[in-house]
Amino acid sequence: MPALAERLNRVSISASVIMTIKARELAAQGIKVVSLASGEPDFPTPPHAIEAAHQAALAGETKYPPQDGTKRLKEAVQRKFKRDNNLDYALDEIMITNGGKQSIFNAFMATIDSGDEVLIPAPFWISYAEMAKVAGGVPVTINCPQNNGFKLRPEDLDAAITPKTKWVMINFPNNPTGAACSRAEMQAIAAVLMKHPHVWVMTDDMYEHLIYDGFEFCTIADVEPRLKDRTLTVNGASKTYAMTGWRIGFCGGPKALIKGMMNMQGQATAGVSTISQAAVAAALDGPQEIVRERAEEYRQRRDLVVEMLNAAPGISCHKPEGAFYVFPNISGCIGKTSKGGRKIETDTDFAMALLEEKYVATVQGTAYGMSPYLRISYATNTENLREACGRIQDFCRELS
Repeated sequence: MPALAERLNRVSISASVIMTIKARELAAQGIKVVSLASGEPDFPTPPHAIEAAHQAALAGETKYPPQDGTKRLKEAVQRKFKRDNNLDYALDEIMITNGGKQSIFNAFMATIDSGDEVLIPAPFWISYAEMAKVAGGVPVTINCPQNNGFKLRPEDLDAAITPKTKWVMINFPNNPTGAACSRAEMQAIAAVLMKHPHVWVMTDDMYEHLIYDGFEFCTIADVEPRLKDRTLTVNGASKTYAMTGWRIGFCGGPKALIKGMMNMQGQATAGVSTISQAAVAAALDGPQEIVRERAEEYRQRRDLVVEMLNAAPGISCHKPEGAFYVFPNISGCIGKTSKGGRKIETDTDFAMALLEEKYVATVQGTAYGMSPYLRISYATNTENLREACGRIQDFCRELS
């Protein structure tokens, strides 16, 4: 058999995908598994978005789309950026992609040369580092400790930037911690970036509408307009409108960057489903009350999960400002042995024992660049969350 590409040796399979697969395998055996591993809303897609897709199909909008997106969706995205983020992007500064993930991939492929560094605040979404590696770059993590609310400290960012730095990733509200930055905190980050004009800035705003307790979201190109000409603002419909399977992401950025990204997309996937684009245009331009209602339900779930996890022996859970994840510290469980006989030496051991013995799927913090933690998604119903957290409490009580 001919050899596979060497680049595969640099890229890991997502830990959340692995845990989700293991959970499905157990469920197929008839075991009641509660999965808190997947970052996917349990709500349905808004009916008016589905109807828009239906009408688009009936109207014959089933041909090849423009490579950068339909005019209807790009105009809806343009309005969204202005309405929600106070950002003015021309249509040729906007691009539609197959999920937000492809926006990031396109940007890396269009800009990164071998050895270029991508600065990633940790904990971080697993795919940032892997996509940087595929593009030939070098991911460099910046530790964001729990005692700072898992937020990026300006002095740490400044110290990490080198002449090789090509990108700085910003993701607040954050996956996996739920941490979000206030405007003052984002201004301090922006002040550092202003000192380094050779650095591109990418902000992944996928969780912008999932914020709680009166917290106000901000994005860096709005906070510091002078950064706009080297910032890529990435977003999508997956989390806000529960449209993960529709695979629509979008971004706004400098015209030259968007042009380069469009070239990369043309070589990979070309355009994006016309039916999905019609649905997302309707979601963006339609009533937004459902977004706020769902955010309130997520807040209630967050409060429940934080309370129940903090009642588990050996676990300490920080209450985050946004997203639908918590990132509990399990250091009090390290060094102990599970009821089933597994020695808990790492957060991976904890996650595997919890799945095998109590049938609760989580993801180890190591996969996100920080241990000993777990990522727990509360994007599931309250009944499942109570059941799962109760099982976690039992698991911790039985450690010896």
